[in-house]
Amino acid sequence: MARTIGSDGEKTEAAIREAAAILIARYGYEAVSMRQLAAEVGVQAAALYRYFPTKEDLLFTLMREHMEGLIAGWENARPGEGGPAEELSAFVANHIGFHITRRHSTHVSNMELRSLSRENLTQILRLRAAYEKDLRRILRDGVDDGTFRIDDAALTAMAIIQMITGVIVWFRPDERLSVEEVTKNYLIMTMRLVGAQNVREDYHVRQRTELRAG
Repeated sequence: MARTIGSDGEKTEAAIREAAAILIARYGYEAVSMRQLAAEVGVQAAALYRYFPTKEDLLFTLMREHMEGLIAGWENARPGEGGPAEELSAFVANHIGFHITRRHSTHVSNMELRSLSRENLTQILRLRAAYEKDLRRILRDGVDDGTFRIDDAALTAMAIIQMITGVIVWFRPDERLSVEEVTKNYLIMTMRLVGAQNVREDYHVRQRTELRAG
């Protein structure tokens, strides 16, 4: 009897997405076959096509869901009050936390853009642009009110994104720094990068106090 889309179907689809993210992150998109993925999930290869008609549909879904989750997470984390420094701090903390907990999908999203068709690539780049546009807006607001000292908001935004996404390359939860400690240090580096002198000193004091208390 054919499986209908319902709770079991949703679980199977979720398992396919999770296994695909792990395999593609490990071996690369081109090296992973649908047959290999099916074996990893424990279903017949033909069953995969009920959920994802093509291999690229699966890759696109992984990338789209990653960006939509990142954007939604930022909307929830966005502070309701405070100035540009508070917004930038929340942006950095949310970005780091999101990517550390989604190491495989982050790797796929960063490394496999080349594997998308032009149409699918355009959709992912639009989501990225919308997310990064908000960071540029925060930086410009900080320049306008004197909180930040930067010459090029777009270039600084790219530098920040590269720095805080790069945490997943080296971070391991069982090593000497916790997620909280990594985030605190990256917040300090970010404030230095944007020239937030007063905010930077405040973060130094708070970090030393909180680490001693912990």
